[in-house]
Amino acid sequence: MIALESAKVAIQNVEVLRNFSIRIEPGHMVGLIGRNGAGKTTVMRSIMGHLPLLAGSLRLDGTDLSNAAPHERAAHGVGYMPEDRGLVPELTVEENICLPLWVSPTLVLRERLEFVYGVLPELREMRERKAMLLSGGQQKMVALARALSVGTKLLLLDEPFEGVAPALSQRLSEVIGQLRGSGLSVLISQSDLNHS
Repeated sequence: MIALESAKVAIQNVEVLRNFSIRIEPGHMVGLIGRNGAGKTTVMRSIMGHLPLLAGSLRLDGTDLSNAAPHERAAHGVGYMPEDRGLVPELTVEENICLPLWVSPTLVLRERLEFVYGVLPELREMRERKAMLLSGGQQKMVALARALSVGTKLLLLDEPFEGVAPALSQRLSEVIGQLRGSGLSVLISQSDLNHS
């Protein structure tokens, strides 16, 4: 599904990734484990196009995306849940989920929203609440839902369990586990093996 080959990525002239490669087959879940500062988020941001490749290549489902803009990668079915959640606090839960769908030329908003609510039914009840009024764990669930809304081929989940209460962490694990067998490829970065 995805192949990042011999990637070289720098942040402020400091090389973070040096000749890094990862391949994820269709329908597989892969855990990227490493301590803080090891480059896990850099891998995610590079795949999403938020950080440019100085060398190497990125292919998604056979298509070269090495120089594609982030919105073009999302249009190819890549959903991204950043570590910091990246929600717009003033928008409602549903509006945050719909943000990438509003600009998608191919996805049908109602269909994707129903899919998301099918996977995370508790969010339907919260859909009118402002994101700023949610707990950290609830915000992570909304960020996951937003990634699921456009992630039809690949989900990138950056530290989804970080800073989440045990009960919500368990719920996130269940939701991600439900995706097995769906054909969706998932890359999860974590600092430890607990949820892998």
